[in-house]
Amino acid sequence: MTDSNRPNHTDLSKNINSNQPSGQNMQDRQAIDSQQVSIKAWSQKLLVVILCAASFYGGWKSYESNMVNECTANGGQMIEAQRTMICQRS
Repeated sequence: MTDSNRPNHTDLSKNINSNQPSGQNMQDRQAIDSQQVSIKAWSQKLLVVILCAASFYGGWKSYESNMVNECTANGGQMIEAQRTMICQRS
């Protein structure tokens, strides 16, 4: 094999280095990755808040329903006052 056909050391190192990301590309990738993590964290926090609100609302309505059932089981009738419900016995 002659020297003109054989790749020299500098050509091989250029090929190897061209496959690796440069420092700027690496920083860009890390910035994108951190944004994705941040977005994911915010979406998870929003989901938790929505689930907590739904759970609270469901528990509140369940409590109201139990109070109405207890009132009617004891022979009463629910009367709506201004902001509250009152159980009035017949």
